Amino acid sequence: METDYRSLFEAARKAGAALGNLPAERLSEAVRTAADMLRSHTPEILAANAGDLAAMDPSSPLCDRLRLTPERLEAIAADMEAVAALPSPQGETLDAWTRPNGMTIRKVRVPFGVVGMICEARPNVTADIFSLCMKTGNACVLKGGSDARRSNEAIARALHEALRRAEIDRAAFTLLPSDHAAVGELLNAVGYVDVVIPRGGAGLIRFVREHARVPVIETGAGIVHTYFDTAGDVEKGRRVICNAKTRRVSVCNALDCLIIHRDRLGDLPALCAPLAEHHVTLYADREALAALTDHYPAELLRPATDDDYGTEFLDYKMAIRSVGSLDEALDHIARYSSHHSEAIVTEDPTTADIFTRRVDAACLYVNVSTAFTDGGQFGFGAEVGISTQKLHARGPMGLPELTTYKYIVTGDGQIRTS
Repeated sequence: METDYRSLFEAARKAGAALGNLPAERLSEAVRTAADMLRSHTPEILAANAGDLAAMDPSSPLCDRLRLTPERLEAIAADMEAVAALPSPQGETLDAWTRPNGMTIRKVRVPFGVVGMICEARPNVTADIFSLCMKTGNACVLKGGSDARRSNEAIARALHEALRRAEIDRAAFTLLPSDHAAVGELLNAVGYVDVVIPRGGAGLIRFVREHARVPVIETGAGIVHTYFDTAGDVEKGRRVICNAKTRRVSVCNALDCLIIHRDRLGDLPALCAPLAEHHVTLYADREALAALTDHYPAELLRPATDDDYGTEFLDYKMAIRSVGSLDEALDHIARYSSHHSEAIVTEDPTTADIFTRRVDAACLYVNVSTAFTDGGQFGFGAEVGISTQKLHARGPMGLPELTTYKYIVTGDGQIRTS
């Protein structure tokens, strides 16, 4: 049966207008109910997820993103409750002032209306975008990846049950078919969808950017670097590097390239030793390879090629580049960075200051793992994605980033005479 996309988008538009008029507490209660429904539907969701996993190549790095467990579902539900507990940005006065003629001007947050989302094998996004959109009074239209079709449909059933209990139009959350045609329909839903947010790999982001006729907020792929400086602390470096690389290799904030000053190559075996326990394959340049030989498992060592720098591995793989100065490290990052998350390990505050001023990225870290680039870790409850652009939103996108604003001007019959 052919999908009537226009009717779906019209219904979402109508639902979004209704949501914008509901009290903030009622929207929060709907999110809390959805978290409860996610828990009560856990067996059904896990069974659906098992079907998706069975259809995926087990060697694919996307398996980790796709996989749901009771613990992960509980964490998703807890994130939803955290979103519900946050102050609502809807209706917030950002600024207010009075002009000499007595009229007052207020700058007020308002929902977008209808938010479109396109994602790949990320069923957690289905619950995240629901909670963030519901809390901000936006309707959501989601196009999930075919790899996660069963999981998304099971989660959507739980979310629609929450909307039914909250007496909110089910069109406030619309899950589109997982086929490719739905992408084109969503990207061309001018007049119905206010903004589209893609969340996935570089190919998806590029396709959306090149084909969308509605406004787009990019959430970019993560090509992430950590620079170990001449003044870096080895123990801090070991922890930061290992955590950034191995906590979850399939996420966009995972470390892809370690840059190390040549004066500290003698510490490279110690810095990389924890990675061997996780069987991380290292693609090292000539100097780094020499420093690691006989100190790191030979079967996990490879000479680096130019293609290894600028690669988002999404796997137990990492590139290493040796440099002779901070400037050389900055040049390498500028060439290969996706402007997502970049880190430095150093005890020199001047070097740290130069790094944070000169590196162009949404999130910068000093002696901290890049694994913290995450809406929950920033205190946002959850996130729509990590924006790598500079207009409207940058970095983890939480509740405020799903709003725009309008000016409300109040007076007592003032007219303009000049």
